[in-house]
Amino acid sequence: MKNKYRNLFLLFGVLAIVVMLCTMDMDYSDIWENLKRVGFWFPVIMLLWFFVYLINTCSWYLIIRDDRKYRVPFWTVCKLSITGFAINYATPGGLMGGEPYRIMELTPYVGVSKASSSVILYVMMHIFSHFWFWFLSIFLYLFLYPVNTFMAVLLTAVGAFCLLAIYFFARGYKNGMTVKTFRFLQKVPFVKRWAHRFIVKQKDTLEQIDSQIAMLHSQHKITFYSSLLLELSARIFSSLEIYIILRVFTPEVNGWDCVLILAFSSLFSNLIFFFPMQLGAREGGLALAVDGLHMSPALGVYVGLITRLRELLWIAIGMVLIKIGNKKPGDASSSEC
Repeated sequence: MKNKYRNLFLLFGVLAIVVMLCTMDMDYSDIWENLKRVGFWFPVIMLLWFFVYLINTCSWYLIIRDDRKYRVPFWTVCKLSITGFAINYATPGGLMGGEPYRIMELTPYVGVSKASSSVILYVMMHIFSHFWFWFLSIFLYLFLYPVNTFMAVLLTAVGAFCLLAIYFFARGYKNGMTVKTFRFLQKVPFVKRWAHRFIVKQKDTLEQIDSQIAMLHSQHKITFYSSLLLELSARIFSSLEIYIILRVFTPEVNGWDCVLILAFSSLFSNLIFFFPMQLGAREGGLALAVDGLHMSPALGVYVGLITRLRELLWIAIGMVLIKIGNKKPGDASSSEC
């Protein structure tokens, strides 16, 4: 990628961080007091998320290396993964602002078709794992807690929503979805002319991407399911952050409760996806999830506060990584996950 594009991504990230710091409705004295209470555990939480990103990287790396044809350094993929997530967190709506960055940086290693298909496949896998995580969490709740009429209706609605999404993702994996996506965009006002020109010019590339998507699901099932399991494990592993924070404020918490809090709060915040870093939505989701497990809603606010600080720091790290370690493919050594 040319340096001017990296500088644009960096400038966007810095501006996003400044905007988020200026618009978040938080009392900085309260932030400092709660951060002091967490104390030593905050660096532990930062380290925990490094391992979460490593798991995410392994999932994407498996997709890139599914046919053993392409050799990309593992730590390069890790850097692109962290920075891509940072850009996505800072993007209004979280609408995949990091994916163009990943494609542009990966293209010199594997070509535009493979770079595009691997990024699209990983995004699909990342989202697909969320639906499975939410769906499986329903059964965890049924196992741990009695269900009243309201919760029965709510869990049924969530289950139906997740199953419908899983069905559409399965269809997309089976047949590919990039050509269909651009055909749909041809009917959308304001972008239909651009989409028509793009699909005419890049039809062969889009069809090749679709064939690679379908091939992963049909011919490389071990890679497909290994990547999915890694993404699911990253979701579960990240719930340790909630466990660590809650243990600082109350001893009345267990690991399975934290998995449920993460599941239902992330579901709520992803339904309201158009704010940078999902400002307000996550805190509300955490408060509702904690209250639903018969804990004080204030604990959800504390968790949201600490996770917000962790995200800001990792966004800053991701922005710094845009300018670090940008080697040419010939200068990089490959590594295995």
